[in-house]
Amino acid sequence: MRRIRPRRSPAVPLLIALWAGAAAVLWLWWDNTPSLADNTSKILAAGRITGLLAGYLMALVVLQMARVPALERRVGSDRVARWHAMTGRYTLCLVLAHVFLTMWGYALQAGKGLGDIVQQTIDSINQLPDMGKAAIGTGLLFLIGILSIGGVRRLIGYDTWYHVHLLTYASVYMTFWHQITTGNEFAVEPAAKTFWYGLYGVVTALVLWYRILTPIRLNLRHRMRVEAVIEETPGIVSVLIGGRKLHRMGAEPGHFFRWRFKAPGMRFSSHPYSLSAAPRPDMLRITVKAIGDHTSRLRELEPGTKVWAEGPYGAMTAQRRSRGKVLLVAGGVGITPMRALFETLPGATGDITLLYRANTTQDLALWGELAKIADERGARLMYAVNSPDGERPDISAESLQRKIPDIDQHDVFMCGPPGFAQSVYEALRGAGVPARRIHHESFEM
Repeated sequence: MRRIRPRRSPAVPLLIALWAGAAAVLWLWWDNTPSLADNTSKILAAGRITGLLAGYLMALVVLQMARVPALERRVGSDRVARWHAMTGRYTLCLVLAHVFLTMWGYALQAGKGLGDIVQQTIDSINQLPDMGKAAIGTGLLFLIGILSIGGVRRLIGYDTWYHVHLLTYASVYMTFWHQITTGNEFAVEPAAKTFWYGLYGVVTALVLWYRILTPIRLNLRHRMRVEAVIEETPGIVSVLIGGRKLHRMGAEPGHFFRWRFKAPGMRFSSHPYSLSAAPRPDMLRITVKAIGDHTSRLRELEPGTKVWAEGPYGAMTAQRRSRGKVLLVAGGVGITPMRALFETLPGATGDITLLYRANTTQDLALWGELAKIADERGARLMYAVNSPDGERPDISAESLQRKIPDIDQHDVFMCGPPGFAQSVYEALRGAGVPARRIHHESFEM
């Protein structure tokens, strides 16, 4: 325990590097922008800078989809997903501004007005190199953006959204070439063109390596298959997955994989599920609640079904620990990574505490295992369920301090639905737990 050395997230250095890249793009624009003598020049200059920034952010959007281990396991998959969503929104806004301002500037150069932007856009697509591909790529980008809006995404379902989202790669590829052929900065500055090729080349290499080659190597090496499906509680099942030398996958308690089961109706669906037990050389286990088509089909899996996995991912592992005492907080099926950590985190008697929130005692999945682990390790196990009349339990700063008087000296690992996680986070902060010692990873990604 004296050797605890928490692995710090590299999020801040990464964000500094990304902002430095944006500053370099601004400098490139400034260095190649002459004095702006009239409104037309100003509008075209604004179109150029929004286009350059959009091109830079497009590369970052793809980088955040590449599943680079340094991001997925150090920063955290859910945090990277939020970065990806935010970067995508900024990219769409910049692309819209770039198209509008550039076409308006071209129209003014041709002696036309603001009302001629549509015709000017059509003329530019027909006359300028690579503009046709750029128009198709831009259309795909906006389609992806519309389908990623929260309400729309829930209507179309996860699998449809996931596969449409992969069109981002095609969109970026098709819009890239017009940047090189029509971008003023790249025409007059060979070093800028080299940098742009290098940026997109590195991102492309990372995508090919981590999204395609690494998963192929992992699955050919370990050859995973379903061993058994066990019903834990009504609506919650555990899937036991066997394979070869699974201990060499680098998986730790708290990690998750993206799983694809080669069974009818599931071959083209890839979903993230956490490990619900410590990895063994010959066995992995996931525990899943039936809340959709994919999760409901898991109970129908037959032993011997082949499994395709990508991972491991996630940053909520023992590497984040900084204190001897640890509180694990689980909401609903968020118990899965917490159960694995509860079993494996080192600690003396009383150092490890698990708080499990569920609607009823019947919903406390894996409770028998948790009780056995608590008894063997001298750990504390608590649950919070609704009262018989449906009243929710009190999980506030005051109640946490009563149950765990030294809670401000704990590290806290937490997993559960967003609303639950937010309320518990606020209670923990009110109880004096510093934000840097509250480790949370959403399983709804």
